[in-house]
Amino acid sequence: MFISRAADILLGGGVIAYPTEGVFGLGCLPDDPVAVIRILAVKRRDPAKGLILIASDHSQLKGWIDAPGADIPAPIPDRPITWIIAADPRVLPIITGRHKAVAVRITTHPIAAALCDAAGSPLVSTSANLAGEPPARNRLVLRRKFAGLVDYIVPGDCGPATGHSQIRNLRTGEILRSGTT
Repeated sequence: MFISRAADILLGGGVIAYPTEGVFGLGCLPDDPVAVIRILAVKRRDPAKGLILIASDHSQLKGWIDAPGADIPAPIPDRPITWIIAADPRVLPIITGRHKAVAVRITTHPIAAALCDAAGSPLVSTSANLAGEPPARNRLVLRRKFAGLVDYIVPGDCGPATGHSQIRNLRTGEILRSGTT
């Protein structure tokens, strides 16, 4: 029930907060620039940094990545990895920021994956925090900081990781951000 409610909000141009493998995320449909701009404003995030997209499976990334035959490694639930991969030329700069690549992760979190499936799309997935502050890891903190700023807070808990995902370059394997697990 809450998945379909969240999907309706996403499909209507809304912004949600939801649990992921390690932290709560703020999300919207990545092809909705108004919703993406709203997330950036809520977080006070520099748009040049770009945003992460999550998907429930590789097929949802079609049209977002420009790497035919790219072999994104299978996800590991307690060690989420976000991969930097060439962006399809049609991806809006508000998603890629100052980069020519896009950050993507195949989520193993059942609620996050169900949201992607219900919306029929990858989702923007940026940590639920204000710029420079730690991300929300429990529902009390999430509600206190974001209840009036998002359209819906999806019930559920984060886990099994204990923090944000590692970020790696798919082509080179270089670690760009260490994950916290």
